[in-house]
Parts: sequence; C-alpha cells; structure tokens
Amino acid sequence: MNHTLPAAATQRSSPGAPGTPSGDRQGRFPKASALAVLVCCLLVVFDGYDLIVYGTVQSSLISDTGWGLTKATAGTIGSMAFLGMMIGAIFAGRMADSWGRRRTILGCAVVFSVFTVLCAFAPSAAIFGVLRLLAGIGLGGLVPSANALVAELVPTKWRSTIATLMMSGVPIGGSIAALVGIQLIPAFGWQAMFLVAVLALVVVVPLGLKFLPETLASEQDARKPEQDARDQPAAAEPRARAGFSSLLRAPYLGISMLFAVATIATLFAWYGLGTWLPNLMQLAGYNLGSALTFALALNLGAVAGSVITAWAGTRFGPVPTAIAAAAVAAGALVVLVTGPAVTVVYLMLVLAGVGTHGTQCLIIAAVANHYPAHLRGTALGWALGTGRIGAVMAPQAGGLLLAAGLGVSSNFLAFAGAAAIAAVLLAAVGLHLKAKTTSPTPTTTGAHNV
Repeated sequence: MNHTLPAAATQRSSPGAPGTPSGDRQGRFPKASALAVLVCCLLVVFDGYDLIVYGTVQSSLISDTGWGLTKATAGTIGSMAFLGMMIGAIFAGRMADSWGRRRTILGCAVVFSVFTVLCAFAPSAAIFGVLRLLAGIGLGGLVPSANALVAELVPTKWRSTIATLMMSGVPIGGSIAALVGIQLIPAFGWQAMFLVAVLALVVVVPLGLKFLPETLASEQDARKPEQDARDQPAAAEPRARAGFSSLLRAPYLGISMLFAVATIATLFAWYGLGTWLPNLMQLAGYNLGSALTFALALNLGAVAGSVITAWAGTRFGPVPTAIAAAAVAAGALVVLVTGPAVTVVYLMLVLAGVGTHGTQCLIIAAVANHYPAHLRGTALGWALGTGRIGAVMAPQAGGLLLAAGLGVSSNFLAFAGAAAIAAVLLAAVGLHLKAKTTSPTPTTTGAHNV
C-alpha cells in the first residue's frame, strides 16, 4: 500500500494543509482521513495510559517492591518519563516535519509500548527509572507528531476542535489507568498495570500501518522558499525554512517563548497532579481504592474539559478560553487546601481536570493555528518539548515538598500557583496576537515582531 499522498491530493487540498486530503470547502473530509484521525486518537489514549499509570502504582512501588524508595526518590523516578518526553517531543516534531508524520508516529508508538511493558520486569528502581525514561521518549514524540498529521488531515475550520478533542485521549487513558488499577493492583500487583501497554503494540500499531498516510508537505515546503520568494511581491514576508532556528527569530521569537513558558507552567500543574494525586489522597487518610477514585475524577474532568474547551475555543478563540481554563484550575486547587467536604473535593478535582488539561489542549490548538504548515510540527515539538520541563519538575517538586514535611496542601498550592502563572502568560500571548493583527503591514523588509 502506498502511504504517500499523490500530487493530485496536493492539488485538492486546502490552503494550510498542503499535500493532504484535508477536505472540501464545505468542511467535510474523506473517510480515509477520518480513519487516520481515529487511529491517532487511539494512540493518544495509550500514550495517556502509559504516562498516568505511574501515579496509580507509585504507592505500591514505595511499599511493596523492597527497592527502598522514599517520597523524594519516587518523585525522581516519576520525573524520568517526563524527561524522556521532553527529549522525544523536541526531536520528534522536527523529525515529523523532515521524515514524515507516519514513520515518526508509529516509531514512537513502538518505543513507548515496548519499554512500558519492560517496566513490569524491572528488578530495581534504577532500571525501572531508565525504562521509564526510554518509554518517555516515545510518549513525548507521539503527541506533536500526531497533532501535526491531524492538522493536515482535517479542514481548517475544524482544526482547533479536532486537536482539542484528540487530546482528550490523554485523560481518557488516565481514567482507564485508574479504573484498571482499582481491579488489577489488589489482584495481580503493580506489574500487571504495565503489561496492558502490549495492546497498543499488537492492536493499534497495525491499524496505524494500514490507515495512517504519509505526508510530505514539510519536505515540499522546505524546498520552496526561494521559489515562493520569487513568486511573491517584494513587500511580502519572506518564508522561513523549517527548523527550531526559525521559531527563535522574528517574526516568531516572542510568541514562541510565551507558548513554551505557558506550557511549562500548565504541564507542571497537570502532570504534578497526575503523578501525586493518588498518593496525596492516601496521605490524607483515604485507602487505595478511594484514592484512585479521586484520580478518576481528575481525569474524567480532563475528558470533559477537552469537550468543553473544544466548543469554547471554537466559539471564543483558543487563547481567551485557555486563560479562563487556567484560572478555573488555580481556583479549584486553592479550594482543596481549605479541607472541604468529600463532595466538594470531587467537584474541585473535576474542575482542576477541566482547567489544567483543557488549558494544555487549547495551547496546542493555538500553536497549530498560529504557525504555517511547514513549521507546524516543529512548533508543536518546541512548545511540548520545552513544556516538559514543567512535567519533569512537578513530580520531583511534589516529592521534595512532602519530604520536607510541608504536607499535602503544599502540593496543591504549588500546582495552583503554576496554573495561575499559566493564565498570566496566556494573557500575554493574547496581547501579542492582538498587537500583531492590529499592526500595519510592513512595506520594506516584511519582518515584524510578534
């Protein structure tokens, strides 16, 4: 089967997604594209499961393995997957733009599945941490690559909505991890949780081989800047070549830095909660089953947040909606510090899930909308890759706060503060975008600062 889209498809594609069958002018897209998007969504679900699964087994690793883990060292191990994700997200976005989305997506899926399964057989904390690091490389590379492919497959009018909905696969995977953990951990031990990842390897990867198309838009675009410059009027803005250096100079430098730092803050809050919430609730006096139910509430809130923010982002714009979502998350986490009733705890965790994950989905949508097709995968890799700094820091910070005797509330306050910072940074993004749209068109060099 030839997975490279033919030139005819390029001619029929919409402007923003060259080389891909992204639909007709009425906003429809063909069945083949819908199946490819579905496969990407399934892979993101397994990505979410394999990532959040550590939070469900963390207390078991501390108490049942004999590895001598403390809260601080458990936090360090939790950070290893996120460190791998940072590496994977940065380089996979560039690889997807250069080598093709399909190869990168499937390669990442194989990597995270194999090394997650191997975690079940780890004989020591050190080897377990290395395996989580290697699995994280695949986990981090999948999301920007899949988002870049989906952005090319769907009509422009649906791009933000589909990108946001697809990212609901992460908390759906986290919800599955919590539900499965309630049953599997008491019956079969923590190792069984990692064996579930084999399903991605034997079921979803073969579907990807069949249904995911290859896209060469970036390769074609990378060869066209000189030709485009000849075809465009002298006053037009010169087209940047694909690469991280393009993101770190005018006209993209300011907005690229703001997107990156906002993602750092958002992922600090989201993955800090995902890693520590079950353990925090056990420290607060709940048993494992109840603690995992709280984690389920957080992840179901994140799923709902994906749907709500997809609608709101389309209606009001991804950046204004992201500001509101981050503020909601910060407020909900502050309420948890007051020691409310159990019903209120569940409600606040749902709102925290809505806000934290919803903010991240909206940032992805905003990045996908802001950059041209030949930079889209690279920009997503930049934002998500640098943003993993927050994900790396969060598990370690949570463990250190607990080890210092500052209690459960210190974690909730730290994650609330990160969400509040994200809201402020996204407000700055909105101001930059507004300034760009209202600034006069350059008449000399065509360059402008965002």
